[in-house]
Amino acid sequence: MARISDEQLKQLVEAAIFVADEPLSLERLQETVLLDIKVSQKRLKAILDELQLDYRPRGVQLVKVASGYRFQSMDSLAPWLSKLWQEQAPRYSRALLETLALIAYRQPITRGEIEDVRGVSVSTHIVKTLTERGWIKTVGHKEVPGRPALYATTKAFLDYFSLGGLDELPSEIDFAALAQLPIDELPLPDESEQQT
Repeated sequence: MARISDEQLKQLVEAAIFVADEPLSLERLQETVLLDIKVSQKRLKAILDELQLDYRPRGVQLVKVASGYRFQSMDSLAPWLSKLWQEQAPRYSRALLETLALIAYRQPITRGEIEDVRGVSVSTHIVKTLTERGWIKTVGHKEVPGRPALYATTKAFLDYFSLGGLDELPSEIDFAALAQLPIDELPLPDESEQQT
């Protein structure tokens, strides 16, 4: 196996993440671009930590999401960067967002359980949209009459919202703090965050 200096390794890892069309995990890096190079996971993690520090003061940052590492622009730059794209960010209905939130916080959950909490039926269109976006999937069937599907979120959901895991979802305390803010001080959802 070939050896590589830290500087060369850093350049290779940076370039690989930059050109990849999806987040790269440590394992994926080692199975692809680093396959013929002797690099321990510890050394690779140290290089990634160093790259994250290098990019911290820049407009583009290296972030770790559920699927691995990717470059993305700083959230604070979104109002200006969004002008590069003429398409509007998709708007989602309140019903869709409530359904997604219930799945995220109570997974695995059945459609009937979602309907019990919301007090209204869940449209087939909502489930279809969330599934097509790759944000939810069927993870099994509940052992009750009718065997309803159990839904859970996916890594694509975590990646889209820049989350490393479900433990990074806002807590009840976070929501209570937001409820105390005057409406003009509420942070706006930033769906125009752009990824490289």
